[in-house]
Amino acid sequence: MHVHKLYAIIVGLLVGTAACSDARPNDSVLEGLTRLQAFETRRESSAHEDLQKNGDARSIEIGETLVLGELEGPGVITHIWCTVASEDPFYARSLVLRIYWDGMERPSVEAPLGDFFGVGHSAHSSFTSLPVAVSSEGRARNCFWRMPFRESARVTVTNESDTYRTGSFYYYLDWQKHDSMPDDIAYFHARYRQEHPARPGDYTILETRGRGHYVGTVHSAQQVEIGWFGEGDDRFYVDGEDYPSLSGTGTEDYFCDAWGFRQFSTPFYGVSLWEGYFPGDRVTAYRWHLSDPVTFKKLLKVQIEHRGSIFTETVEHLGQFIERPDWISSVAFWYQSPAVGADEPIAPVAERVAPYRVLRAADLEVRAEPDMMLQKDGGAVNYMPATGDAKLEFDFDATDAGMYQLNAVLYHSVVGGKYQPFLDGKPLGQTLDLCIQGADWLWVRFDLARLESGKHTLRFEGRGVSPNKRSLIPTVNQVGMYYLVLLRLEDMEGYHAEMNRILQERQQK
Repeated sequence: MHVHKLYAIIVGLLVGTAACSDARPNDSVLEGLTRLQAFETRRESSAHEDLQKNGDARSIEIGETLVLGELEGPGVITHIWCTVASEDPFYARSLVLRIYWDGMERPSVEAPLGDFFGVGHSAHSSFTSLPVAVSSEGRARNCFWRMPFRESARVTVTNESDTYRTGSFYYYLDWQKHDSMPDDIAYFHARYRQEHPARPGDYTILETRGRGHYVGTVHSAQQVEIGWFGEGDDRFYVDGEDYPSLSGTGTEDYFCDAWGFRQFSTPFYGVSLWEGYFPGDRVTAYRWHLSDPVTFKKLLKVQIEHRGSIFTETVEHLGQFIERPDWISSVAFWYQSPAVGADEPIAPVAERVAPYRVLRAADLEVRAEPDMMLQKDGGAVNYMPATGDAKLEFDFDATDAGMYQLNAVLYHSVVGGKYQPFLDGKPLGQTLDLCIQGADWLWVRFDLARLESGKHTLRFEGRGVSPNKRSLIPTVNQVGMYYLVLLRLEDMEGYHAEMNRILQERQQK
């Protein structure tokens, strides 16, 4: 079959007319538009009821739930879009999407917002695939999975943060109202799991009972060792098999890549987030089984190994196929009938991200040279000097000695300048160009640094005007910071666990 024909068939199955009782399975989305449709088009959204007003967002207080839609069936959800404004740097793990079918008490869809839309760790990253696409530097999330239901659908988002309210949640929930549903419809499911760190043995992505077909995996890992995390094989156990009828050859192989990872996206597979091979680095990969769904009649178990290479900090190679204690999380996507609800509670919000220490910039001791145009805006610090060699410094305390990953959420604007970061007087990574490229904030992952307990200084030194700045913009070279985010790797359970075990075994021998 030609690739373009297969692509058209899959698009038709996802966003065409296949949910209609009289639709042909191979109708493409364009061909389907030539036929009269039997459904009514509906939408739930955050739009203000007064059409003359622009307050089109909803807030979600700490611990509260926003109902996106209470839909009366039969119907099909065809599209979900949302974007969020929140002071919570990890809101994409604090906000949880849940969908309940036909009056069920337990959700059939339950996942943190970011993971459901293909990017784990509450990171922000853009990518494009057929059923899911994320744009606006990770801030605009779209889902086109088709979700049929007979009686009702309830779609909610809950703010499970214990610190931050969600100031603005914008959403569209597009769906179709039908007269009836075919007898053989299957219900859409998505389930989040995590092991922080991964326990001995294969990691279970999904275990479910019923009849259906598996259609996708979002798999995330935060590394705790130097090396490559992805030598583990994928395994699908169908209908109670003791030996998997589908067995893979490596993590990147299951995600249709080869020889490690790098960030990229395609309609069916890709790596939406890739930071590298060092402790604290994060990765998310996705694989959609659109042309090759895994069918099951009674039950399905999906697992993957968590094995890879480990290097010491002196670059001694300890092995290539070692079980690693990385922090692993996943979302499984599948259809089945009858619908089933979540069989165990989602991990508490405090356990969904690594033990980052988030410091508000305005709470730190701040110095600027020249000492003008320095402002504090809420928790942020904004500096707008009219010179290209300005300096902005922040003092912070490392509460405990150890190896730290340093991150910051920085301003990114049309008047942003070029700045070189320094830590305690030593260069920290590459020169940053803070002139806007599509977002007003920028998560920057600087480098690993071994810090003693006590006071340290993060300094930004001006390196002139950004080449991206237009001549009409005044000579201002902005730099600013919302948060300094510290991750002490010794606080991550599993950090150096396997490496130390192997070294001890060698010493005993």
